[in-house]
Amino acid sequence: MTTLSFCLFKVPSVLSASIGVALTVSTAFAACPLELAVYGDAESAAEIDFRPTMDSAVVTNTFKMVLDNSVVLDGIVMWTEGVGRPHGSLMYKCPTGDVTGDELAACTVWEGVIYGSDDQGNIALLPAEGVDAPKKLIFPDLGPSLQMSAAYGANGFSKVPWDVFALKGCQE
Repeated sequence: MTTLSFCLFKVPSVLSASIGVALTVSTAFAACPLELAVYGDAESAAEIDFRPTMDSAVVTNTFKMVLDNSVVLDGIVMWTEGVGRPHGSLMYKCPTGDVTGDELAACTVWEGVIYGSDDQGNIALLPAEGVDAPKKLIFPDLGPSLQMSAAYGANGFSKVPWDVFALKGCQE
């Protein structure tokens, strides 16, 4: 953690400046709940914005992935039964309402387990809402899956994101 020190005896206005800096620094390190977290990949090709899931009995996390050319993918996480894993799905232009399994499969562009990591690089499964957001998220094989999807190309996005996303901020 960085220590900031100021000489407060020479100029009275320095006191107010130091208080403002101290408040900014503490806010920057404040914890962010996962349901309000914003992540970005190293290539700046995509951003992930989590949203509160509300009262869903099955979906534990909801998010959107924003790519270039205004392409938006809808994401959900549901924990599997048996050996519990946070199974994530990203969908592109899915129909709404009463959707069949085939229709849902046709619009799903990525599926897999989502992992999180802390500052020390410890890997864990993505938690459900209500906890602090992990420092990084890992979406295994995201890039290749998206590149083979209908969302990629002439009428879609052109920059393929990396599989790792770092916490960028917190929505208010």
